Formats: sequence, structure tokens, C-alpha cells
Amino acid sequence: MQQISSFNNQQVGHLYLVPTPIGNLDDMTFRAIKTLRDVDLIAAEDTRHTQQLLNHFEIDTRQISFHEHNTEQRIPELLAKLQDGMDIAQCSDAGMPSISDPGKELVAAAVQAGIPVIPLPGANAGLTALIASGLVPQPFYFYGFLERKHQQQVTALQELVNRPETMIFYEAPHRLKKTLATMAEAFGDDRPAVLARELTKRYEEFSRGHLGELRDWFTDHQARGEFVVLVAGNPNPQAAAVDNDEGLSLTEQVDKAIVNGLSTNAAIKLVAKRNHIKRQELYKQYHNL
Repeated sequence: MQQISSFNNQQVGHLYLVPTPIGNLDDMTFRAIKTLRDVDLIAAEDTRHTQQLLNHFEIDTRQISFHEHNTEQRIPELLAKLQDGMDIAQCSDAGMPSISDPGKELVAAAVQAGIPVIPLPGANAGLTALIASGLVPQPFYFYGFLERKHQQQVTALQELVNRPETMIFYEAPHRLKKTLATMAEAFGDDRPAVLARELTKRYEEFSRGHLGELRDWFTDHQARGEFVVLVAGNPNPQAAAVDNDEGLSLTEQVDKAIVNGLSTNAAIKLVAKRNHIKRQELYKQYHNL
């Protein structure tokens, strides 16, 4: 078991994980401001975006870019600086580092190298939406962003149909309509859900209803701002599992999954997994081979 005996080790630097506001700059903590001022370097997802935050709080610490497209290049460079004794703060454009944002690879590398990693508490869109949603707050299941392709979304959501926890997703405005339609397919029109948009900002808004209602409303209205989508858990997952494909043969289950939007191969894979059989066997059975 690896342990860091003391954060006062002067031989190496410290990696600080600093949350930033998800909209309202007043949500920046005193500790976060002090940390960004005191460290030697800030590894920022978008240096231009973070510079606006630094200017607001009169912070002149030097920045370096650290995002999903330069992770492989930057990590050895940042580790070397930390091992030389530099203190580095890592932050994303909004919210908690590593949560649907860059950070996890750097943290893992720092831990592996024996460098102290110090997390600061702060803003998080998913939890902020959850506590005001009116849905059961715990337990909850955080998913984040779904894949963009429809078939991949259907596969992921069908595997979540029977989860009893409130589920938390993130979605961009231009993809919201399609995602709500796919969720209604997978979970049913009557599953309670809440949409939270522009959290902590001037036009913060919560839309509450059932997935079918929310899908229909956004079919005729434009989605604006970033969204947190919260979907109620399944209150009776065992019954749903039985009812879902009750009385259907394996080939009928495959046909049903295809009607719900999956490709033939994806449907065979899903049904095989649900029924604990080999995919190749079901493939041959379905195609009469």
C-alpha cells in the first residue's frame, strides 16, 4: 500500500486539483483563489478561458495548457516539474477536474510517482442539479456524457434501465432533443426526469416531468445552455426485467432491440449478454446458420 507520509516533503512539489465555477464567479472559494495565487504553475484545460477567471481575481500565476488532446505530451513534462519541486494547480474550464473533464491521467501518474495530490472541494454541476431536482438524491449513479452515436446511446441506456438509483447525465444543447428521444425509448415515456440548465447563472432553469413530456416539449422548442439530465431510478427493477422480454424467444428479443434502434449485430450482442449465452451461438440461431 502506497502512502504519502507528509505533505511537507520539500523534495517534490504538490499537485492541487482546483475546481472552478460552473457559471457564477462568486462560487470560487477563498482557498481556491489562494491556491491559484500560491502555486508555481497552473495546468488549464483552456488557458484563454482560465485567464478570464485569473483576471477577475487578479491572479498572475503562469499557465500551461493541459487538455484531452495533449495529455500524452504534457504528463511527462508536468511530472518532471513536480519532481523538481514545483507546485502545480490543475483546473478545467468549469467544475471539478477529472469529472467529464481532463485530469484523471495526470492524477494517476502523480500517484504512481509518489507525488502528493491535494483535492479542493468546489462546484459540481451534477450534484448541484441533484439536490434541487426533487428526485431521490441518494443513492445516485453518475454517468456524464453519453456517446454521440444513436446505437451506442441505446446500448448504454438499455443496460441502465433497471438501475434503482437516480441517474445523472450531461448533455450539450444541440444534442439534447435526440438524447431525450433515445432515453424515452430506453426508459419509457413515463419515467420521471428533470432537466437543469445554466446552473448558477442568470437564466438557471429546471424543467420537471416525464421523459415523454420533456422530449415532446423540446421537439418544438430550442434548447439553450448546457444541461444536466437527471432520470429517476427504476423503483421495481426485478419486475421490469421480467416484463421487458417476458415470453419472447431469443430471436424475438433481437427483433425488439432492432426496432428500438440497435443494429442487428448490436442487438444480438445485447440479447446474448442478457441471457448469458455466447454471442456466436445467438448469431447462428438468429441467421439460421
